[in-house]
Amino acid sequence: MLRRLYNWCVDAAGKPHAAWVLGAVSFAESSFFPVPPDIMLIPMSLARPERAWYFAAVCTLTSVAGGLLGYFIGAVLYDTVGAWLIHLYGYGDKVEAFRTAYAQYGSLIILLKGLTPIPYKIVTITSGFAGFNLPLFIVLSLITRGARFFVEAFLLNRYGARARGIIEKRLGLWAGLAAVGVVIGFIVVVRVF
Repeated sequence: MLRRLYNWCVDAAGKPHAAWVLGAVSFAESSFFPVPPDIMLIPMSLARPERAWYFAAVCTLTSVAGGLLGYFIGAVLYDTVGAWLIHLYGYGDKVEAFRTAYAQYGSLIILLKGLTPIPYKIVTITSGFAGFNLPLFIVLSLITRGARFFVEAFLLNRYGARARGIIEKRLGLWAGLAAVGVVIGFIVVVRVF
């Protein structure tokens, strides 16, 4: 299954609708979808390293747009949709601590959490719920999400050909390491907040 998903992403990289699909996943991940856009960004950039920068720009802009939806969910729909999503991801008992931390460290939280494998939707929904300054939220989101995706684009553009051979040879190992990274990210959030 993993190989099929990887092959689909590689094949999709050359198709006209590739950026739209990548953008849709990136948008949804920032507000409600559990799968990060890196799952598509990496294989697509490996298949087309010359377009890695473009794919990173698409991910950044659509992630921030999706973040605005997450912010709206937290600000307006927290009692219904927002609380349900937060509880679905197991952070229900951590929201108040997270909200309190926003009063003191909001900007730093957005910048750090946007770079990590921690689901960005937690940050966007909580930012809305905590009433974080919206223009500042947008600027910080552009910085942190852009940094994440453009660092990936730089590495994939520069080392894409070599990386593709290494990744394809041991796809299961790399996917396992990525999954471990996500799990560690979840554990860190649960322990810290």
